[in-house]
Amino acid sequence: MTSETEIFPGHVSRLGLGSIPLAELAHYTGLQLLQRVVAGEYPAPSIAARMNFALVEIEEGRAVFRGLPGERHLNPLGGVHGGWAATVMDSALGCCIHAMLGIGEAFSTAEMKINYTRPITPQTGIVTCEGKVVHKGRTLAVSEARLTDGQGRLLAFGTETCSIFPMSRLQG
Repeated sequence: MTSETEIFPGHVSRLGLGSIPLAELAHYTGLQLLQRVVAGEYPAPSIAARMNFALVEIEEGRAVFRGLPGERHLNPLGGVHGGWAATVMDSALGCCIHAMLGIGEAFSTAEMKINYTRPITPQTGIVTCEGKVVHKGRTLAVSEARLTDGQGRLLAFGTETCSIFPMSRLQG
């Protein structure tokens, strides 16, 4: 079995863990920012390291994450906690919307709905979550995502609504 630290070495930034500098929002579109994340030009998000998943593909209106659930993600009954899948899905659902934002725009999740269709265990192996934008307006966007295992079996699917607003509202 592949260890968790070996699964995404190409997607861990040489810059360590962190966030996209807020000042960069004023210079790049959402797609450009996320392309830089995939290329390792920004630090990897700390949540990705903690949860062992990574953004592996990005294009306008589409985001793909891959992850490897492990022993550290278990619930008391020995299955992978639903929050692990929700975190991967929230990332794909949000990033596909982020990839459609213009310079100076930001977003925040307003609502998320997930249906779990099959248990996830450490033996499930690598999972893939693909998020796609269904609708993008001026202030709201809606996306959908599917989480599948290595054999293409559906593990969960969901939708998300995000609020879109000027980046200046992030600076408090």
